[in-house]
Amino acid sequence: MPELEVALNTGMRRGEQYGLQWEHVNLERRVLTIPRSKHGEVRHIPLNAVAVEALKGLLPNMTKNNFVFISSRGRGALKGSRHWFEKAVKEAGIRNFTWHCLRHSFASRMVLAGVDLRTIQELMGHKTISMTVRYAHLAPAHQLAAVERLAVFSQEKIRSGQDV
Repeated sequence: MPELEVALNTGMRRGEQYGLQWEHVNLERRVLTIPRSKHGEVRHIPLNAVAVEALKGLLPNMTKNNFVFISSRGRGALKGSRHWFEKAVKEAGIRNFTWHCLRHSFASRMVLAGVDLRTIQELMGHKTISMTVRYAHLAPAHQLAAVERLAVFSQEKIRSGQDV
């Protein structure tokens, strides 16, 4: 479903996603603009290939409404995902999983892919890095690789006769 693909691949807040209008979508530049984020600032969200394809699938909606995510009758913007998401979660037997968990999934997947926390902070629209740091525990291999680089650096300095 395009709604799910966009959520998992952008990390947008539910209100940002369901308030999204076509005038703020630039598929050519692969970016969404959130004119007023949770913190009152403009936010730009880059679009990966999966998100672009999901949004392209929604292009026919442009003729019906300026909102990207509209009701099946095309009469107005969707206010959220309740029309299908809660039922899907229940049928899957997943407990305590809300739409907001998709945002956590986005951040967790970014950490596991080796993306640095500062970039994740920007992508998530977190005002402070402390909100993003809670995902750091997911990358122990990344942390090990970082300290191994230090060991290699030190060994190279020793071999070349430089001070460490």
